[in-house]
Amino acid sequence: MKNFTKVMKALSDPNRVKIIKMLQHKSMCVCEIREALKIAQSNVSKHLKILEEAGLVDYQKDGLWVNYHLTDGRKSPFASSLMGNLRFWLEDEPEIRDLIKRLPDINRENICKG
Repeated sequence: MKNFTKVMKALSDPNRVKIIKMLQHKSMCVCEIREALKIAQSNVSKHLKILEEAGLVDYQKDGLWVNYHLTDGRKSPFASSLMGNLRFWLEDEPEIRDLIKRLPDINRENICKG
């Protein structure tokens, strides 16, 4: 029950759902996610931590960069099931569609100073 509620709570915030939808299209660093969502870096980090603890997101260090990506769902059957469905859900939602359309223009080298 604890793992189920952790996944459900993680997906109960619109910004966390947007992060999931963006990461379906490409791995991203915190500064890219911040730029896309127009929220504070500290808020992005908190959202990513919640998603990570729910087994939805993981990260990989690459030199100075920390790249966030979706997990394969192995840690939780609930995460796995929802991740499979989320690939198709909300694709026609105008806010999500506009966000995804902007992703190619969000380039870490232009916005991150690291």
